[in-house]
Amino acid sequence: MVLEDGSGPGLRAANGQHWRYVADTVMGGVSTGALTRGLCHGTQALHLTGAVSLANNGGFVQMALDLAPQGQVLDATRFAGLSLLLHGNDAHYNIHLRSPDMVRVWQSWRVQVQIPARWVQIFVPFSDFTPHRTELPVQPARLSRIGLVAIGREMRVDLALARLELV
Repeated sequence: MVLEDGSGPGLRAANGQHWRYVADTVMGGVSTGALTRGLCHGTQALHLTGAVSLANNGGFVQMALDLAPQGQVLDATRFAGLSLLLHGNDAHYNIHLRSPDMVRVWQSWRVQVQIPARWVQIFVPFSDFTPHRTELPVQPARLSRIGLVAIGREMRVDLALARLELV
């Protein structure tokens, strides 16, 4: 099931929802960045750029996508995980999944991936995600949001996403 195919228009994903840029500034941090769509490293893609700062208890920038319309969930139990076509800057990035059952903004299921400075197709099984600040086990039947996140250390952010699908 294709969630993002690089084509847009604007920040609209293939699933009909809109990508959003979110940074630690919502909590007083000072990280900076932007999320755009266009030709990136020779391919149509979403492009997250910026700088993560740990000042003022900050430390993240992300591109986030609701996986279903407001108040609904995506049941991904018939899939094994996520396939992503990414281009990075030889840095670690996180993939966060959320459920509507998570009541605190810092709760998620997370996995960290190293993204080289070239286009790479990666597969991330749901079994690789681990709970972060939640006791909830990973529940592919109750997905509400995905985030591709630069988090936890000062860094230059340069992450492009050309394709995202459940496989």
